[in-house]
Amino acid sequence: MKVLVIGPGGREHAIVRSLLADPGVTEVHAAPGNAGIAQVVPTHAIDANSPEAVTALAQELGVDLVVVGPEAPLAAGVSDAVREAGIPVFGPSRAAAQLEASKAFAKQVMAEAGVPTAMARVATTAEEAADALDAFGAPYVVKDDGLAAGKGVVVTEDREAAIAHAQACFDAGGSVVIEEYLNGPEVSLFVISDGKTVVPLEPAQDFKRIGEDDQGPNTGGMGAYSPLEWAPETLVEEVIERVAQPTVDEMAQRGTPFVGVLYCGLALTSRGTRVIEFNARFGDPETQAVLARLRTPLGALLLAAATGRLDRAEELRWSPETAVAVVLASKDYPDTPRTGDRIRGLKKAAAVEGVHVLHAGTRLAEDGKVVSAGGRVLAVVGLGDGLAQARQRAYAGMDLITLDGGQFRRDIGARAERGEVTVPGPAGRHAARTAGAQ
Repeated sequence: MKVLVIGPGGREHAIVRSLLADPGVTEVHAAPGNAGIAQVVPTHAIDANSPEAVTALAQELGVDLVVVGPEAPLAAGVSDAVREAGIPVFGPSRAAAQLEASKAFAKQVMAEAGVPTAMARVATTAEEAADALDAFGAPYVVKDDGLAAGKGVVVTEDREAAIAHAQACFDAGGSVVIEEYLNGPEVSLFVISDGKTVVPLEPAQDFKRIGEDDQGPNTGGMGAYSPLEWAPETLVEEVIERVAQPTVDEMAQRGTPFVGVLYCGLALTSRGTRVIEFNARFGDPETQAVLARLRTPLGALLLAAATGRLDRAEELRWSPETAVAVVLASKDYPDTPRTGDRIRGLKKAAAVEGVHVLHAGTRLAEDGKVVSAGGRVLAVVGLGDGLAQARQRAYAGMDLITLDGGQFRRDIGARAERGEVTVPGPAGRHAARTAGAQ
């Protein structure tokens, strides 16, 4: 099987790495890729958001499967064009990708499907925003309605800051979704779908804030780990039954079947599991941690989803190891990141036992050296027998990499390692005992 992976980031590097480990995959190409991806597979410098360019490349290469990684190509209709050309594609149509592209649309779908989520209001004016903020109270949660690369959410105790974020969206011609604040630990769960059948991957936990102890502004994600020893044993089963399957069924009923990966961002609250948001693709950096543990051939799984045969796919197998992914970001990220800085120590980091490095915002300079090319530059993934060893290995690798002005969090998975993550309410009693025994 020959596969084309669309996208330039760390999630795409993780996908490429897993595909290369699949004995059924004979060839992998990427477009546009990055400096790390280019070291292992051929890359093609096309506009990943152009349906015409992606389709033409897929036809030229004669691929058996196209995997669309980021949200922007999905929202641009890349998957639609590739499907119309008769090529299997893993990634939802533009209509189905509205689950991520519009938070208001996602709320409508969840309401129709009976999916538990936060109460919310859509606001298009400052007056509507102020009314919604006062109705829900602090902490205030304000989300851009459209795509925002994971950085369109403000959670703050400062009402004026919440109003300012909403006003900035209005000034740009957009709208916002204002929600009640959900308490409890957050969980990310990827669910593979062929439009009818759903297959869950293993849960992970992501760290959105730029600073340690969850301080500072939101980012696209500064690290993740998997599995979650503290999570309730029935969590995945519950999410499939109450969230993923009803959502996929609702999308099919609307005539817009969801084929791809449904990212379920969840809060385990004192009132039960609630959906924070949906994404229509693999999340970054959770993908780097989750796929590091997947032992089932990824290419066969994605092709089964793309061709409507997920019900016949083999049962997923997982490594018993823990994976921790730590993100290295550029200077001034998440505002206006500085790029073009030399990255050193990559080979030394990758030589650490149980460690691999996945590139995101990188490129090759004219002298052939690897330099930064985006806000989140790379992720160091550590695998180990338990969270403590996985964290130790990830940070041992990260400490060998240098980037002028680079920043990363040293507390990814630290609270879970100390047994401090608990789930509120009756559902969390078993989880609290498990976490305390780590």
